[in-house]
Amino acid sequence: MNAEIVDIPENLVHSSLCSEDLAPIPLSKRTWGTWNYAALWISMSLCIPTYMLASSLIEGGMNWWQAILTIFIGNTVVLIPMILNGHAGAKYGIPFPVFARASFGTKGANIPAMLRAIVACGWFGIQTWIGGFAIYLMLKIWFPALTTLPQIFPASFGLQTGPAITFFLFWLLNMFVVYLGVDSIKKLLVFKAFFLPIAALALLLWAISAGHGLGPILSQPSKFEQPDKFPNIGSFWNYFFPALTGMVGFWATLSLNIPDFTRYAKSQRAQIMGQTVALPTSMTLFSFIGVVVTSATFVIYGETIWDPLVLAGKFESKLIVSIAMIAVAISTLATNIAANIVSPANDFANLSPSKINFKTGGYITGLIGILIFPWKLIADPNGYIFTWLIAYSSLLGPIGGIMIVDYYFIRKQKLQVRELYEAQGEYTYSNGINYYAVIALIVAIIPNVPGFLTTIKVIPQDAVWQWVSGLYHYAWFVGFFVAGIIYYLLMQKTNKK
Repeated sequence: MNAEIVDIPENLVHSSLCSEDLAPIPLSKRTWGTWNYAALWISMSLCIPTYMLASSLIEGGMNWWQAILTIFIGNTVVLIPMILNGHAGAKYGIPFPVFARASFGTKGANIPAMLRAIVACGWFGIQTWIGGFAIYLMLKIWFPALTTLPQIFPASFGLQTGPAITFFLFWLLNMFVVYLGVDSIKKLLVFKAFFLPIAALALLLWAISAGHGLGPILSQPSKFEQPDKFPNIGSFWNYFFPALTGMVGFWATLSLNIPDFTRYAKSQRAQIMGQTVALPTSMTLFSFIGVVVTSATFVIYGETIWDPLVLAGKFESKLIVSIAMIAVAISTLATNIAANIVSPANDFANLSPSKINFKTGGYITGLIGILIFPWKLIADPNGYIFTWLIAYSSLLGPIGGIMIVDYYFIRKQKLQVRELYEAQGEYTYSNGINYYAVIALIVAIIPNVPGFLTTIKVIPQDAVWQWVSGLYHYAWFVGFFVAGIIYYLLMQKTNKK
């Protein structure tokens, strides 16, 4: 299907619901082909959080093939909403916040946009922490006094002075790139595209060499196979399903705002084929490196080291560690701007298109990225998967369900694009809000709340029925289907099409 052109009148472009960033992309500027989308996913998949995603499963108890299979299944599942939501972007050239207006209303779209933006801010904080910590690990080799600086933060912060300083400096560098504009990151993205695969391959070869071949590494048993540690076979499934939900949650953000990228597609085939070919394969291949290296650390050091920065810090050569950490910082900077600034900047712009531009949205993202306490989110694998990935998937799953049902079952893939930018039009609903979408969103989130509260130990595990708290293990799936079904029934009942 060819992309569809929709011309926007001049007076509408400057209206309160439109801006240059939010207006539909004309066909003449839709130049992304299959390779562009494949390259996009290869670039975004090759990042430290992907490595940590795989290594956290090893640390959690899985063996190598269990971890790889879990990651592959999770990314295959999330590919489905990725392609479905990407269709509207490719067809109409509209970004995610505008697409959300069809189901949530012209004002109500700010709800999913803000939920999506807050999650992006969290990822921005995590990536910034990784980059800053890489700099810290490099500097402390040359300046050991950095590790003995007086503690200036309360113990509850869980933040040491040295890493805090480098985190803030790296944060300032990110904000400077935002000030220069997103175009300034292009050369860094090229550097990352060439360097990170080479660095990952070098790390793999080191693990195989130091671990005396793949045999001893891949023969490491799953902890679930050791009765003294996990006496019940059900313990594997108790870990697998929330881990799978975490894998889906890893890209649940992009499964919503993928129209921000597919709006530049030459055709539907370009975005579908590009994503299908690259997303599951690149995530699985890079994760395999993380699995092998993490498994090798147990063979080499007698302990499982799931954080690649901590692992690199164990190397004896100051020069090698320094080069590795500088490269990690540069690669992380490139990924951070491309993946975690562009989309939330659009989301914040949707709040007030005439007042908030890309730079302002980037600054807001940076500020919230600090307040999210990213160093606590990735302090351990359980926090990374069960607190962070699953928690936000319980918010984004319902949004995906509502948007997909609205676009495919209510509107049959037909949008009145001009109306999406009209203050008074088809998508105004009640004062700009479709309350049926809001109701479906809230109802779909509620079943996952008890499990989240028990996970973060706000309430004791036995305070709620086990099956109720267990729903949290399937948070994205529960939210997606519950929201979609409720939204469909409400919209059908009122015949709002």
